[in-house]
Amino acid sequence: MLYRLEIENFYAVRDPQVIDLRVPKSVPDYKERFAPIFPGSDTRAPKTVAVFGANGSGKSTVLKALTFLIWFLRESFNHTGANVPCERFNDPDSADRPIRLAVELGGSISLSAAKRLPDKPTPSSDFGMFRYEIEFLPEAGRIEKVGHEALRMKRHGQGKWVRVFERKPDRTVLGSAIFPLGGFTKVVDKVRENASIVSTLAQFDHEASRTLAGLLPSVFSNIFFDRIEFSDEFTIRNLAQDPMMIANINRELQRIDVGVAEMHIEQALSGPIALFKHQGLQLDMPWKLESNGTRSFIRLFPLIQYAMDRGGIAIIDEIDVSMHPFVISEILRKFYDDASNRLNAQLWMSCHAVSLLDDLMKEEIVLCEKDHLGRTSAYSLMDVESVRRSDNLYKKYLSGAYGAVPYIG
Repeated sequence: MLYRLEIENFYAVRDPQVIDLRVPKSVPDYKERFAPIFPGSDTRAPKTVAVFGANGSGKSTVLKALTFLIWFLRESFNHTGANVPCERFNDPDSADRPIRLAVELGGSISLSAAKRLPDKPTPSSDFGMFRYEIEFLPEAGRIEKVGHEALRMKRHGQGKWVRVFERKPDRTVLGSAIFPLGGFTKVVDKVRENASIVSTLAQFDHEASRTLAGLLPSVFSNIFFDRIEFSDEFTIRNLAQDPMMIANINRELQRIDVGVAEMHIEQALSGPIALFKHQGLQLDMPWKLESNGTRSFIRLFPLIQYAMDRGGIAIIDEIDVSMHPFVISEILRKFYDDASNRLNAQLWMSCHAVSLLDDLMKEEIVLCEKDHLGRTSAYSLMDVESVRRSDNLYKKYLSGAYGAVPYIG
């Protein structure tokens, strides 16, 4: 489970920002809200993380950073462009300043494929924490080169960070006992300056890299460069190939959408089409006549379900676009429900519907605000002093007590 994100000189963030979501040990054990960062750990993190702030405050930057980091570690070898697909902060002083990102998460730290056979459970001794950090060196505003890359671990989550691998500014790469580089010297020497060590070595059957890529939480996101608007055609075509997903969607629609009895896919000459059976209506309704809220829910629901099925992370920017806050509350409940979320998947979302604060705890809330120079600050509500468990978070947020509210006029 992911519990810490660090961002510097990345899109709207200029100065170093640290979002640390570890729940203090003094906080009671709300098992539906928090989960151990790895089995047996006494360190907990929230299952849902909601990012609030005014328009343009940097909420999307936080979600982009998380999506980008895991993409770069796992998949950057397949990127064909010269530039690394991200942006630095847009002021003259930041043009040549390093971009720095880091993430910390808990889980299995065994990089031996032999230990991960389906019939061989991972020993408790093979759980702990990973820390992945990456630094890019812009030149004249262009981002084409990794300056530093490292993966570190803490077995059992204790002691100092121990190197798994490290890539230095002179392109030297150091391995370790669990990340051996013997026999891969020629590959390491040719790692592109805009690709990660893991994504490159995995292409050449480096066992530790391939295993690590499988250990990382799967990310299902509607934001990377920009927020992704899944088209109607894309959504229906993918649902047509996944009857189980349609069944899951129908179960949810029957609970949250007044009158919808069933959605089904039929094949037409032009391709698959979605039709909706409504209680009391004679004919099935086509996709285009359904409400925006229903269609938005159906577009986003697969991201949520795939994350839960794999114990991954669903990252949804502007989850409340066209969707009623009550529906979003139901989505939150799915993440809280052990039966639905048995693998402790996480939801990271940005939203403007501040009424949702009534459904959240302070450990689940991240706030973003931007100063008059366009620089974003991102912080957990846990970092704000004197926030009590009994506080009405909705009213206090609107009063400006926590910052990150829009100023109009």
